[in-house]
Amino acid sequence: MTPGAIAVLSLSMSTDAFAAAVGRGASHRPSWRSAVKAGAVFGVIEAITPLIGWGLGLIAAGFVQEVDHWIAFGLLAVVGGKMIHEASKPADADAPPTRAGPWALIATAVGTSIDAAAVGVGLAFLGANIWVIALSIGLTTFALTTIGMLIGRSIGARFGKIAELVGGLALIALGTTILLEHLGFLAV
Repeated sequence: MTPGAIAVLSLSMSTDAFAAAVGRGASHRPSWRSAVKAGAVFGVIEAITPLIGWGLGLIAAGFVQEVDHWIAFGLLAVVGGKMIHEASKPADADAPPTRAGPWALIATAVGTSIDAAAVGVGLAFLGANIWVIALSIGLTTFALTTIGMLIGRSIGARFGKIAELVGGLALIALGTTILLEHLGFLAV
């Protein structure tokens, strides 16, 4: 993958964590220290999940080499479509306030990183350098989550929805690019 594609992937994988952080920040005004801790939790978990998916993908890669680009496209399109769907849903005004405890933080981080595991599976089929990508996703998630927590109260949950929408569209575009490159429609 090119550095530009890695950057797009990292930003896309981080947008759901950013949206969750904005929501958490909007529900309580976090200190700088608690925002950095939350960013670290989200970043580490978001970096680990594509590694898990990549490992699972390597197991299956030998069986699906002829259609790996279709699988990568399908996984990215599904994850991107889910992100777009979530971004288009109205905020639930009756939802309980976001819990701020450490287990709630970890559960939220795991919930927002499941899509990164699916992307990791697709990356295994492409033979991508998972270590660079996982590190990039983790660092980007750390930065965006920390920022999201700190500015959440002032910008509210609306901006988080926009970020999630853009991230979903970017994943679909990345999957489409991978497919078109492997089919010979785009020069590699």
